[in-house]
Amino acid sequence: MAPTRFFHLHLISDATGETLINVGRAAAAQYAGIHAVEHIHSLVRTAKQIERIVLELENSPGIVLYTLVDEKLAELLEARCNELSIPAVSVLDPVLQAFQAYLGTRSTGRIGAQHALDASYFERIEALNFTMMHDDGQLPRDIDEADVMLLGVSRTSKTPTSIYLANRGIKTANLPIVKGIPVPALVTRAKTCLVVGLVASPDRIVQIRQNRVLSLSPEDDNPAYLDRTAVSQEVLETRRLCAKYGWPLIDVSRRSIEETAAAVLALLGERRGKQMA
Repeated sequence: MAPTRFFHLHLISDATGETLINVGRAAAAQYAGIHAVEHIHSLVRTAKQIERIVLELENSPGIVLYTLVDEKLAELLEARCNELSIPAVSVLDPVLQAFQAYLGTRSTGRIGAQHALDASYFERIEALNFTMMHDDGQLPRDIDEADVMLLGVSRTSKTPTSIYLANRGIKTANLPIVKGIPVPALVTRAKTCLVVGLVASPDRIVQIRQNRVLSLSPEDDNPAYLDRTAVSQEVLETRRLCAKYGWPLIDVSRRSIEETAAAVLALLGERRGKQMA
């Protein structure tokens, strides 16, 4: 195998830098065998901060991605990068130019505008609180307050997917499917929330469970927890349950949390569209 190559990636933002981090990682992921060493410079709002970053660029040259609303700071950074022959890209400029051309008006230039404490922000916080209180089958009585209910056997990524959805403002509950324990009637009779089953290949589930047992301690004394045949039966029962109640099913074997959440959001959007029709 070829050795892994490394390069320095400087992410410079006048806000939290979340946009840059996502863009930088998405781009870097397209280059196999090459790893980005991230240098995250957030809340950059003065020329003095730019000059300190330039010193770091001299010691660790690489690629610069930036989002700076202040045009003078952006020009200063561009000039310093040109002097060092370092590529610098304003990530939002092409997008803002397209918006300006279509909308016929300039952007307001507000720093961190996407993080404003508006109604949508508090909706996300409310969704996160709801989701944390309804993790792993907790408080099922108010299930109809949920937007989504995720069902699945142990190690099908129910909790991280729920949290990801909550950060998108979706109130999400999740319930483990355990052999011998029926799904509560409150769930099977749920009318307002979207119930989605999560499954994975038995081999994948066993692999994840083995890693968990090795890193922590066995979840229970039942040897079936790591038995492939028993796990196959668990997955089959999940499929049968979803088929019985007409619940959609998502196979998460080769999906990331983000991809699973995107599939759930697509199902939710389709369901809401039908309700409005």
